[in-house]
Amino acid sequence: MTRIGLISDTHSFLDDAVFKHFENCDEIWHAGDFGNIELAGQLAAFKPLRGVYGNIDGKEIRQTYPENLRFKCEAMDVWMTHIGGYPDRYDLRIRAEIYANPPQLFISGHSHILKVIYDKKINCLHLNPGAAGKQGWQKVRTLMRFNIDGNKIQDLQVIELGAK
Repeated sequence: MTRIGLISDTHSFLDDAVFKHFENCDEIWHAGDFGNIELAGQLAAFKPLRGVYGNIDGKEIRQTYPENLRFKCEAMDVWMTHIGGYPDRYDLRIRAEIYANPPQLFISGHSHILKVIYDKKINCLHLNPGAAGKQGWQKVRTLMRFNIDGNKIQDLQVIELGAK
């Protein structure tokens, strides 16, 4: 079993509570818009970090993290990208590929809207952890925590960090 902390859209703000909420996680996944390389470094120094760059991220982040990241976690096929859209409205950049070769877990950020949607057409769970930073129009800063056991997601939790 692998315990995952999922975060996105920090926009250069990292709440100290993230470290408490992710202390029992094995890995942290960041779905883009880190804001700066120092924030990524803080997370990477704390736990193994996987991430993708977002539309606000500059050269240092883009040289370190890819636009799309497809990988296996245990037996689960995971695809993470910052601007991914949603079931029936996937972003044009990835639409053909996601339908031709769907992952089991699709993670995106960008919208600042926390979502958990199962796409029945492609048998894929879509997660967007919302925004953990203070930039944007979200009223509450959020993240997620879950376990991957083989090819199953278990114990999915939404964590509210408070108002921005």
